[in-house]
Amino acid sequence: MLGTVQVENLAKTYQTKQRKGIFKSESREVTALQGVSLDVRPGEIFGLLGPNGAGKTTLIKILTTLLLPTSGEARVNGFDVERDANAVRASVGCMLMGERGLYWKLTARENLIYFGALYHLNPTDRRRKTQEIIDLLDLGEIADRSVETFSSGQKMKLAFGKALINDAPLLILDEPTNTLDVPSASELRAVVRELNGRGKTIIYTTHIMAEAETLCNRVAIIDHGQLLAEGCVPDLKASLGRDSVTRIEGAISHTAAEAVRKLPMVTQATLSAVDGVSRLTVMSANGKDTLPRLIETLSNEGAVIQRIMPEDVTLEDVFIAKTGRTLAEDTTEK
Repeated sequence: MLGTVQVENLAKTYQTKQRKGIFKSESREVTALQGVSLDVRPGEIFGLLGPNGAGKTTLIKILTTLLLPTSGEARVNGFDVERDANAVRASVGCMLMGERGLYWKLTARENLIYFGALYHLNPTDRRRKTQEIIDLLDLGEIADRSVETFSSGQKMKLAFGKALINDAPLLILDEPTNTLDVPSASELRAVVRELNGRGKTIIYTTHIMAEAETLCNRVAIIDHGQLLAEGCVPDLKASLGRDSVTRIEGAISHTAAEAVRKLPMVTQATLSAVDGVSRLTVMSANGKDTLPRLIETLSNEGAVIQRIMPEDVTLEDVFIAKTGRTLAEDTTEK
């Protein structure tokens, strides 16, 4: 069925070389995906969430036939990614490499016409579709300039436009707002919503939880190559039960954070750094009742508290609860 993706027990491992001394190296196995299973339904925006190196891009490369899985199965628009690779590629629009997938000596218009030719669009349809994309993304003023003169944001918008040239029922967008400024990112998300409103199914990978929370119908959280949670955002938030969230900023040591973790009413406490300031995210059964004990415990451990922010549960809190760490603590995917 058009606009669907079925993934069953998908795994991917790599053999890499690790240098030992000047002349010696040893081979080791790196697992990028471990038994991932998920379904993407027609007409939805499905978010793949996780830090850089979590396995998101590996999964996307398998779904777009750029990588072969080690085991498991994946079907895209009814086609098997291994047996029907050409049919998969023809039925998907993808933005994977950002501006690196463009020809910088060509103009924006020439890039779009060229990629339309690769999808075997006839000359009339290529020109028509190219102009539609230029109008949709407001690229008219720069459409006939060479890409090498574009800003980074303009290149990313054109790379997004390239994913639309074959008018595929399924769009796969890998970190599409990466490197964009706030206004440009907001404009791109608005276009994503518009395309979804026209019936496009969209897989959207991001490590920005707030972005996924406002954009996606359902999300899957991936970390260390494993699928940790999947569902609509309200259900994932509700999965934390009645826990409340308190964020405390200041000078907080690991010893102080560990003391907070030992409090009986605290279910989780994660220490991170935000703009050079320590932030302790505390999940507890009742934030108001817990707060005096939190302050007392941190003060006894020498912490200096600058801000206390009781907050509603967010999607990032779900990630912290599932992984025990924040998005800032990236993994390394090799």
